[in-house]
Amino acid sequence: MPARPRRLVATLAATASIALFASACTGSANNGATDDPDAKATITFWHGWSAPSEVQAINENIKRFEAAHPNIKVEVVGNINDDKLNQALRTGGSKGPDVVSSFTTSNVGKFCSSGAFADLKPFIEKSKLDLDKIIPKTLLDYTQFEGRRCAMPLLTDAYGLYYNKTAFKAAGLDPAKPPRTYSELLAYAKRLTKAKGDGYEQLGFMPNYHGYETTTEHYLGSWGPAYFDAQGRSTVATDPGVAEMMTTQKKMVDELGGYAKLEKYRTSFGDEWGAKHPFHTGQVAMQLDGEWRLGMATDAKVPFEIGVAPMPVPDSQAADYGKGFLSGTIMGIAPQSKKQNAAWELVKFMTTDTEAVVAFANGIRNVPSTFDALKSPNLKFDPRFTTFLDIARHPKSNTPAGAVNGATYLNTLQDFALQYEKGAVGDLKGGLEKTARQIDTDIAKAK
Repeated sequence: MPARPRRLVATLAATASIALFASACTGSANNGATDDPDAKATITFWHGWSAPSEVQAINENIKRFEAAHPNIKVEVVGNINDDKLNQALRTGGSKGPDVVSSFTTSNVGKFCSSGAFADLKPFIEKSKLDLDKIIPKTLLDYTQFEGRRCAMPLLTDAYGLYYNKTAFKAAGLDPAKPPRTYSELLAYAKRLTKAKGDGYEQLGFMPNYHGYETTTEHYLGSWGPAYFDAQGRSTVATDPGVAEMMTTQKKMVDELGGYAKLEKYRTSFGDEWGAKHPFHTGQVAMQLDGEWRLGMATDAKVPFEIGVAPMPVPDSQAADYGKGFLSGTIMGIAPQSKKQNAAWELVKFMTTDTEAVVAFANGIRNVPSTFDALKSPNLKFDPRFTTFLDIARHPKSNTPAGAVNGATYLNTLQDFALQYEKGAVGDLKGGLEKTARQIDTDIAKAK
């Protein structure tokens, strides 16, 4: 399994647990950073991966690090979710981690502003790293908040469109020409949809926000909104792209059968992470998903040819086709650690060493997070994976803005979107204005 994608459920849980950080974590990079990085030391690294292939990839990179730094031994603890991480960072103590990682990029604003992750600026300056020349801008943006860098990117998730080439041929569609705009996506989805009784034999595309990965933030990657203005106020009601996305998504819901019919069909889907995922089984012919799906679908031995492409863009942004939503795993230093210089050596190695980044990307089939790793000849991927490498490199690929209260504002937007898509709220403009006010209120309370 890949680095866990940033799903809504995970985001909600993480947001709840991170809410406790502000009152408990006030560390900085200067606390505990007096250790001698050349002295013998044992540091502890907590991460969230749990599948055997993931754990193996982590452990192999740790062996590379220890070979390059024979004075530093790393004790690795896996399957750590944000609840466990929160508890450790709140209570501190000698049994807590020195190096930490999280799959929840949308909470970086909270991590940085509360001091839950240590400030990395002194370490970066001491190592004389020019991050602008090492790491793509979008990744640098989502690992800092308001000028404070508390995390480094550890691989990237790039979202695109998967499609069933066999189904395309059966529907009279050219499998070499996936949809490039949202109007084309809807037209293709209609052609690919096969009715069965009061449901579907095959659905061209599942547009509902409850669908796997079809969240507001993932859709909005095609529009690229700013989310906030220069004064930090929410722009979800004033950025025309947000309303356009919701109108476009609602049109897909309505024209592909309506919310109730789609939701009923969705209950027949298998687990998102299992072999019975609806794209694997042919229940949906096109799927918005991250780069990990290619390997998972291949492992599931699907009986059709898989196509991959960038996610369609709004018709008005056709020239920007190729961009997409980006996210990724983040890595930092626990502020209570008394071995922060040694911890930084591991963070620096895992996130900037080309061999380490490439090896880890190969091991868990994620997108590399440095320029050199992205163009490395040692990347060992299915040729179709280059689609996601290109999305990661696209200058207009994007990720949601950070906020002092983490992902709360994204959840607020998603809550409204769920009501709008099913018709419970008819006033889109008024609803977005109310949503923006709620976002601003929540952020003001968090400061």
